[in-house]
Amino acid sequence: MLLKGTSMDTSSTIFEKHYQDYCAQISEIDFNSVTSILGTQKDGDQMIIPFFNRKYWVSANGIMDESGNRPDYIVCVIIAKYILLCPDQSHTDAQWVSFKDFKKTSHFTNVTFFNSDVEQAIGDHFSGRLDALSGAGRAIGGMDYPMALSYDLSMQFTVLPRISLLLLFNDGDDEFASQCKVLFQKHAEFYLDPESLAMSGALLAGNLKKACDRSTGADDSISRWAIE
Repeated sequence: MLLKGTSMDTSSTIFEKHYQDYCAQISEIDFNSVTSILGTQKDGDQMIIPFFNRKYWVSANGIMDESGNRPDYIVCVIIAKYILLCPDQSHTDAQWVSFKDFKKTSHFTNVTFFNSDVEQAIGDHFSGRLDALSGAGRAIGGMDYPMALSYDLSMQFTVLPRISLLLLFNDGDDEFASQCKVLFQKHAEFYLDPESLAMSGALLAGNLKKACDRSTGADDSISRWAIE
């Protein structure tokens, strides 16, 4: 996603500057003081952070995936923010809430983005394809989640330690369009800022699409938010 009025080269330069700034801030963090609060682990001078069913290593030198490569910029931003915004204590409020219910989500653009690039994107892509959605969800680590209310699909995804997403989906028919809701546990707002929470939802949408396209052999170029 390019910044308005910038070229690819300029945008890449800006992203690199932000990434290096995040790394500099992380280098000043005492990992011993945040691992128990965040629910992460240390590996020498590195912190191991599971993110959407994959492991990443964070140190003063940067953020690396299991292959030793730097992940996509959006992934780096969310992981960096998760460390830098670590609260003073652990918070636990497992109540499921919608994105717009977060107190800090005051910007209309964040809510609009979440509705269009997360919930509507999943609903449109998987309309009439409930089995494909179920298979894609399991492929990226989703677990069935029992609900008192009836949904065609209810599945929980672990984004980061302390942060989970709940996908609720009712398929459409001749009279009604498919409906998709993506919920967070209430305490997520203590661990990430609204933009990072919104991007986490968009990554879920992108990875569901990508997992579905892999199973069908379709072009996955639409998955601009996918982790890989």
